Amino acid sequence: MARRKQKGRNIHGIVVLDKPLGGSSNHALQVVKRLFDANKAGHTGSLDPLATGVLPLCLGEATKVSQFLLNSDKAYRARIKLGERTDTADSEGEVIAKVENFTLDEAAVRAALRRFEGEIEQVPPMYSALKQDGQPLYKLARQGKTVERKARTITVYAIELTDFDADAKEIEIEVDCSKGTYIRTIADDLGQILGCGGHIIALRRLRAGAFSIEESVTLEALAAAKEAGGVDAIDAHLMPMDKAVDALPAVQLPSYTAQFLKHGQPVQVSHAPADGLVRLYEEGEFIGIGSIDDDGNVAPKRLLVAASGD
Repeated sequence: MARRKQKGRNIHGIVVLDKPLGGSSNHALQVVKRLFDANKAGHTGSLDPLATGVLPLCLGEATKVSQFLLNSDKAYRARIKLGERTDTADSEGEVIAKVENFTLDEAAVRAALRRFEGEIEQVPPMYSALKQDGQPLYKLARQGKTVERKARTITVYAIELTDFDADAKEIEIEVDCSKGTYIRTIADDLGQILGCGGHIIALRRLRAGAFSIEESVTLEALAAAKEAGGVDAIDAHLMPMDKAVDALPAVQLPSYTAQFLKHGQPVQVSHAPADGLVRLYEEGEFIGIGSIDDDGNVAPKRLLVAASGD
């Protein structure tokens, strides 16, 4: 049987998108895929339609490192309206509780925020993409159903009050946290601690793993670059694949040794780490992810197709 011809360009790299307000992460991904005319693309964990900011998108072989970005630490800036609780913990939901004529005290807010620092247990919201019995929770929530969710351990490395508006009953916080942290839940829990309720009215992701908002690009900027300079201009916005895993130790291999690895064989490497995952390079070129096996050898874990010769 003849192999079906691939559609799009065989292009590899990471686009650090500044996701716009509204619309899904998947919609943003499809727009970027079309702009780059890429034959393969994937995102690294979705952002809510309400959220803006850093959304790394992987093109081509970069999809093989997307899991590492999904599992990476994140940083957010969130604006919270106090005095109202919603069923989604953000402004897209219905108000389910309201407290009038309360006084917002800055010292009390700061004290409450300190309760979120460190390793904590967090119950995921019903309006989330987590699945129960194969069904996303948000679909159950839209049917008016509520199911018990297990608390998950997350880590809040830092949480800081960056704006306090007593008149508007609004605050702004910045949160540096581990994967799986729901900022909406922090806002909801904070409102419960303060006794007035609260919900997110604006959310911006400032960092995902090694990628920050400063190096992100908007859809409008990508479209303008392509119109002005064609694919070369738009390709200039691609980040190298190995930046997604730059926290892993690097292992440099000569071509002779790399050939064994590409055929699935573990190899001995001097000065390799004692355990864990590593970045693999052949003569300076990134070829994938390896792991240290029980014998202390470097074994292939996720090799790029171009590197494996497929």
